[in-house]
Amino acid sequence: MILRRLAISLALLALIVLLIGGPGYRLGLWALGFGLLGVMRYALYLGAAGALLAVIGLLLPRVREQGAGVLVLALLLGAVVAAVPVGVRQIASGKPFIHDITTDLEDPPAFVAVVPLRAGAPNPPEYGGADVAEQQRRGYPELGPAIFDRPTEAVFDAAVATVDSMGWERVATVAEDGRIEATDTTLWYGFKDDIVIRIRATPDGTRVDLRSKSRVGGSDLGKNADRIAGYLDRLDARLSG
Repeated sequence: MILRRLAISLALLALIVLLIGGPGYRLGLWALGFGLLGVMRYALYLGAAGALLAVIGLLLPRVREQGAGVLVLALLLGAVVAAVPVGVRQIASGKPFIHDITTDLEDPPAFVAVVPLRAGAPNPPEYGGADVAEQQRRGYPELGPAIFDRPTEAVFDAAVATVDSMGWERVATVAEDGRIEATDTTLWYGFKDDIVIRIRATPDGTRVDLRSKSRVGGSDLGKNADRIAGYLDRLDARLSG
């Protein structure tokens, strides 16, 4: 009985710890380091402990006969919770340790309107330079600008509509500069990532470049690259439709 209760209690506590990391950070109850890394570590330990106790209970006939269902639940719940930090770590190990991604490594689009919004943010609005660019080349070699055989005005209007469809908060829309700036807020932790879109006429049509940068954190776990790729796919679909 005690073993079953302890196993399910640890598994449930692991789930709670994992879930409160983001809301606690958003409410200012703890710093990012604890809200992300600390919470993940404790959730891993608690989940693994709950799953281990559940396995032990299932291997003991007397304990198993008293309630195998609770032990199976503790095993599954603990294992799933423990798998989350492990999965995040695996993702991080396979991504470059950067948080500023752009489709133009030679001339990254510059932030203008969002600069005041980033005041006090750990990550400055300026581009990190050659080292960041080289890491992006190695980590995301497929990422590049989009060229559309459409008038610049039409592409700009479609780009604005696509920003709105992504659910981003538009900060600036400057048609004469071909510039759109926006902020995307992540759901759970409330991280704010800023995006600038640059639209220019070229001899081949209209070129669209993006840059997406996190305000906090060292590694973005590939979020900014995914955001850019997702936006360009949606813009292409809009212009092709």
